Amino acid sequence: MFSSSSSFLSSTLFFSCLALFSTTGWADYVLQDDYFEAGFFDQFDFFDQPDPTHGFVSYKTYDESCAASLITNTTSSVYIGVDSENISPFGRNSVRITSKKAYNSGLVVVDIQHMPGGICGTWPAFWMVGPNWPHGGEIDIFEGANDQTTNDVTLHTGPGCSITNNGGFSGSLKYTSCASSGTNNLGCQIGATSEKTFGTGFNANGGGVYATEWTSEYISVWFFPRGEIPADVLSASPKPSTWGTPIARFEGDCDMASSFTNQQLVFDTTFCGDWAGQAWWSSSSSCAALAPTCEEFVELNPSAFQEAYWSVNALKVYQVEAAGGYGSPPPPPPPPPSQQPSPSAYVPVTSAAAPVVTPYTPAPSVVQTTFAIYTTTAPNRGNAPMVVVSPAETGTGSAAVVGVGGVVGLGLGLGGGGGASLAAPPPPAETQAGSGWFTTNSDGTVGLSGLGKRHRHARHLTQHKGQLGRRI
Repeated sequence: MFSSSSSFLSSTLFFSCLALFSTTGWADYVLQDDYFEAGFFDQFDFFDQPDPTHGFVSYKTYDESCAASLITNTTSSVYIGVDSENISPFGRNSVRITSKKAYNSGLVVVDIQHMPGGICGTWPAFWMVGPNWPHGGEIDIFEGANDQTTNDVTLHTGPGCSITNNGGFSGSLKYTSCASSGTNNLGCQIGATSEKTFGTGFNANGGGVYATEWTSEYISVWFFPRGEIPADVLSASPKPSTWGTPIARFEGDCDMASSFTNQQLVFDTTFCGDWAGQAWWSSSSSCAALAPTCEEFVELNPSAFQEAYWSVNALKVYQVEAAGGYGSPPPPPPPPPSQQPSPSAYVPVTSAAAPVVTPYTPAPSVVQTTFAIYTTTAPNRGNAPMVVVSPAETGTGSAAVVGVGGVVGLGLGLGGGGGASLAAPPPPAETQAGSGWFTTNSDGTVGLSGLGKRHRHARHLTQHKGQLGRRI
């Protein structure tokens, strides 16, 4: 017979275990959005402004992309490509799309047959981003540059978010601070180890599925190569608790619910710019042997980019079932096997035939996202005078840089006050990549001072992928 203290201890252990499993294993996911059900491109906005990351690219509208065959869709797949036929002295034509819907938690699953990576000069990404960067957060699910061979999963947040090495992932932990401010702006990052996760190896294996689970406690990312995709991964009721160890799991001293809000899905392929361009001479890359600069290679070698395209078989977003959800008790026992439908593995429908454009009239935007050019001292981008103010919401000694037409950037070093100054902020200490962030020019503009050997994660505050150039 148990004593009262033993009984109390047993009850405590039981409820502790109950709490543990209720946040990790009992969430019942149901389908919220299937992007292939109602016209894939109808559910995205096309970004057609100059690239905020200074890529050597010309993003096209929906109509322009259709006319140039940069986008096509069939009933089973979507093609998103780049110009691979013309010499491009003003940047190679490409596509960048952002979902009209935004999300605050859930499970995002994408089946990609082919991606544009592993090619010198390219910088493709499938990612999620919220408003008021970095405070709305960013989740880089699938991203790389040039001849990179493995995927790095990265988070960017406002102040006060870091992760711990909990051992619950198969990748390699590279950085633990997710906060994108100050001189350390790489974000928290976990790198995959398999060459099937990105670029040439990914494409040679027929691609695979990336699944991202995002809760108030953690963000996990799984990758399943073609031939190893779980039967339920794109079914009506996927169960991440049965999928094994993810390649990345982010948890620790971070409120995921408040750090990642109103996340929109983004596909893009840019060229050169703040990452691929500056990594052109990296010792780990063979690209520098092809041309003196990234821009020259991209301009003069259109045929090099015939394989720089996305082929997407499925994109679905799931949410926790309202009647259940995290913290709910487990469901009742399932019926006997004879009463259950036979399981069927998810098998994408693929075709060797060339994609055919499906004509339709794009639906009006549900959420209108308007971007503007982030003006710096980069060549051919102008030097619009800027007024430097310090909004109280930054709280980190950073300041908004407001230029002509209401263009917003971000400066540093004003001490976080609420006043305004006509003087541009002084450059802070150099980044870990060995490069400074800003130069202060005589005409009141703010530009970059050296770009270093690291990729654009060390420069998010000055020119983010469209977020810091948003009009207010």
